[in-house]
Amino acid sequence: MQLSKLRGVRVPHRKNTADSAAKRLKTPSAVTIPMVMHIGAPAKPVVSPGDNVKVGQLIGEASGAVSSPVYASVSGTVKRVEPFLLSSGQFSQAVVIESDGKQELFEELPPPEVSDRQSFLDAVRKSGVVGLGGAGFPTAVKLDVDPNRIEAIIINGAECEPYITSDTRTMLDESDKIWAGIEMLQKYLGVKRVIVAIEDNKKSCIEKFENLAKGTSSVEVMALPSMYPQGGEKVLIYNTVGRIVPEGGLPIDVGVIVLNCTTLACIARYIASGVPLVEKCVTVDGSAVKEPKNVIVPIGTPLKEVFEGCGGFKSEPKKVIYGGPMMGIAVPDLDAPVLKNTNALLALDEKDAVIPKTTACIKCGRCVNSCPLGLMPASIETAFELKKPEQLEELKVNLCMECGCCSFVCPARRPLVQVNKLAKTMLRNYQQAKKAEEEKNKAKAEKGAAKI
Repeated sequence: MQLSKLRGVRVPHRKNTADSAAKRLKTPSAVTIPMVMHIGAPAKPVVSPGDNVKVGQLIGEASGAVSSPVYASVSGTVKRVEPFLLSSGQFSQAVVIESDGKQELFEELPPPEVSDRQSFLDAVRKSGVVGLGGAGFPTAVKLDVDPNRIEAIIINGAECEPYITSDTRTMLDESDKIWAGIEMLQKYLGVKRVIVAIEDNKKSCIEKFENLAKGTSSVEVMALPSMYPQGGEKVLIYNTVGRIVPEGGLPIDVGVIVLNCTTLACIARYIASGVPLVEKCVTVDGSAVKEPKNVIVPIGTPLKEVFEGCGGFKSEPKKVIYGGPMMGIAVPDLDAPVLKNTNALLALDEKDAVIPKTTACIKCGRCVNSCPLGLMPASIETAFELKKPEQLEELKVNLCMECGCCSFVCPARRPLVQVNKLAKTMLRNYQQAKKAEEEKNKAKAEKGAAKI
């Protein structure tokens, strides 16, 4: 894998809401809270219809080593516990709570007692915090490694996608919490080096953390070029510490952990207050939105109520997206809820949502030149169309981070990133079938040897 600090694309920033301090919207009439808002095993519902719940009360317990608890985001009455279709196409159990509008806190929410590494990890686990930059990986699992392996922790404040500014607001409005989180990482995990990585188009954020880091030698603020996908985990690691995460490996394999800045702020907030993750700061923007702004809403709030809190639509939205325009997921309808890892909601009008006409590949190589991981998207597309999974394996399609740079620069408007996703599935099926065949042949050989 050949990485370059210059690979990637220059995307329009469109940070229209960067100066918009987050405003709390009115409590929704009801929330739908899925038990799958993280990578790993779904949470298990622990409430039933008719139960009265309060803000911060456990409604879904973590059900595995890689899982995350889920808490009520409003006070009120549980109306239903039922299967819910997520935008990813996955079904999840969901708890529907009718709000009483009071937002009463659950009585049993004392701040956790944190005195050492284990109690710190337990607190992170109970907070319900996952990767809030979009990935959704349970943070406690990420931090629960041998401390001797951690050479550096990178705080990801890149926020490289167009439109999104929710992390920017966290860095500006809750820098004290991020800094408290950094001090906890140093104290309880023994981290010797912390890098606060911020794109250079966020000068106010850089200045704020440079002032906080004055007089410290273990925390450095690194201003990075505004090049998408600067915030991608593997790209960020290479551009800060110069290390390459191996294929199939994790950042900790090169001595690094990456934490989103808002994730860290939420951990610090929980340890200080005892209130788990129940609400999110979300950027609401796009060409169809009447009043773009950053808002704070309870998790599970229907998207239609979020948009209503931003003045509604000035034109009919033709596409609504969770996240940014490069890696976001299209939303099927406005009854979909805000999730733990929802950092932005974009509503685009017909002009911005139109799918361009695809033409034949002209072999220009722009997709190769822009790929941050040095892959060959056009060759991957050819191998996929020819149904040659062994070539997909050679072309390292599993390294694709699905950032969309290849599709963005393609003059022929080829759906390269979409093909990469499908190619991964083809390769996975091929590898599983190959492994099953090898195990079958091995068992047959062992059976034959036993007869002899």
